[in-house]
Amino acid sequence: MAFFKLSRPVLICLILGLTLVLLLPDFSHAQDSPQDFLDAHSAARAEVGVPPLTWDDQVASYAQNYANQRIGDCNMVHSGGPYGENIAWSSGDLMGTDAVKMWVDEKSNYDPNSNTCVGGQCLHYTQVVWRNSVRLGCAKVRCNNGGTFIGCNYDPPGNYIGERPY
Repeated sequence: MAFFKLSRPVLICLILGLTLVLLLPDFSHAQDSPQDFLDAHSAARAEVGVPPLTWDDQVASYAQNYANQRIGDCNMVHSGGPYGENIAWSSGDLMGTDAVKMWVDEKSNYDPNSNTCVGGQCLHYTQVVWRNSVRLGCAKVRCNNGGTFIGCNYDPPGNYIGERPY
């Protein structure tokens, strides 16, 4: 049986290195925290002079419960619940901030002068910046097919016909 004698500095480096590896955060959920969702929404809202949203655990719980229902199929189906809602799907691992970016990228299709979508979808964007929405809750699940389903809910909801988002 062979024994290795390590010098004290080498042994300390090994112990510190192992400790650092064990304490590193799990980066697989980077850009999926409540703060990440809030920051992504707040940036878009600030561009049009709308105050930031606040995270709401009740709204987030609703979003999570609904997202859990999509795990089996990852279908892009709205919940039909009491909140405003944006949903996103990807065949791979979609980050929460990327989902919000997709919704915000619809800004180019929104004409504030006529308060209409021109040249494509814009209702995800208008929900993100809806002035009267003040609470946010979002959830992400990895579906059984390997895809990702992300839903964000807004309270009070927005996108009322004839009303302007900001």
